[in-house]
Amino acid sequence: MDKIAVIYWSGTGNTEAMANAIAEGIKSAGGEADVFAVSDFAVDTFDSYKKVALGCSAMGDEVLEEAEFEPFFCDIEGKLGDKKVALFGSYGWGDGKWMRDWEERVPGANLFAEGLMVNGMPAGATKDECVEFGKKFAEC
Repeated sequence: MDKIAVIYWSGTGNTEAMANAIAEGIKSAGGEADVFAVSDFAVDTFDSYKKVALGCSAMGDEVLEEAEFEPFFCDIEGKLGDKKVALFGSYGWGDGKWMRDWEERVPGANLFAEGLMVNGMPAGATKDECVEFGKKFAEC
């Protein structure tokens, strides 16, 4: 099974909790997950992963976080074509426009399912969704 990078930006801890639950699911399926805050990820190691799960919460007018995550995503956007990619993130308002827009930015990549969105902190059933998302991503 491939080693999977789970890379996220989190302002309140909600998307970080999603990242950890997704990694839990990957591991439960027998996969190996390396979890990184976007600020701790070395872009030059990106090519060593065949699968990546990218997480960012909705910000402002339903956009990706602009100071750290957006520049990071721009750096890797052209390298997604040969990767299996999963998108996830938390939100507190809106209808998921940021996720739909984000999915449209990875047309050359092999996108895994629809992006996983959780309103607020994942707990109970929504945490279980994150774990299951990670498990299915590892198995695909």
